[in-house]
Amino acid sequence: MTPAPENARKALIVFDLDGTLLDTHVDLVESLNYTIAALDLAPVSYDDLTHLVGQGARVMIERACKLQGKPISQEELPALVERFVAHYSANMPGHTEPYPGLVAAMDRLKASGYTLAVCTNKLEGLATGLLEKLGLTHYFDAITGGDTFEHRKPDARHLTGTIERAGGDISLAIMIGDSVNDIAVAKNAGVPSIAVPFGYSDVPVSSLEPDVIITHYDELTVELVESLLKGSTAKIAV
Repeated sequence: MTPAPENARKALIVFDLDGTLLDTHVDLVESLNYTIAALDLAPVSYDDLTHLVGQGARVMIERACKLQGKPISQEELPALVERFVAHYSANMPGHTEPYPGLVAAMDRLKASGYTLAVCTNKLEGLATGLLEKLGLTHYFDAITGGDTFEHRKPDARHLTGTIERAGGDISLAIMIGDSVNDIAVAKNAGVPSIAVPFGYSDVPVSSLEPDVIITHYDELTVELVESLLKGSTAKIAV
């Protein structure tokens, strides 16, 4: 494989987790339904998931309860989050698996000198634990969650903090995600974005106006990354 240019060797590719790196929908729905069963609520379905995920377990539970016509108080939430985390953790990795072509894509990016990281609104412990169970943690120089920093996506500081932890340079970073929070955090931080349409967005990803859309990880090539980084560098130079 042809090595990437010197500037690209220092580049960082930041991935969202749920719906981007990993297909987690079955396990999210199962743990969420286990959690809200404590409130005698009817189960949610996969079709509901796109309206629930993206802001971590706490917000997902709040949204699910509201969807079922039973808004809950802030006092009730901690016990429900604990119930969700316990069930989700105990059943890792469950049915979760990397999206097709992901591992091969990460292998070729790493082979060309790129650094990889994860920036997710999932709790850091759950994100790290899940990636460990799947044998994927060695790919990443940083894994940050919704509770890692004071701020989380779409706040730019979640992404910039992840870039810093990974030893990256914001002028040589790219964000890959499946939803509004991922594309918005990239725009807020001033970095190029790649969207995938197979995740959990409740709107077409094209409407989020990412820089690029890929429909399969076979399309995540060194050449694509280089072209985005060159464009980003040109914008900065101007």
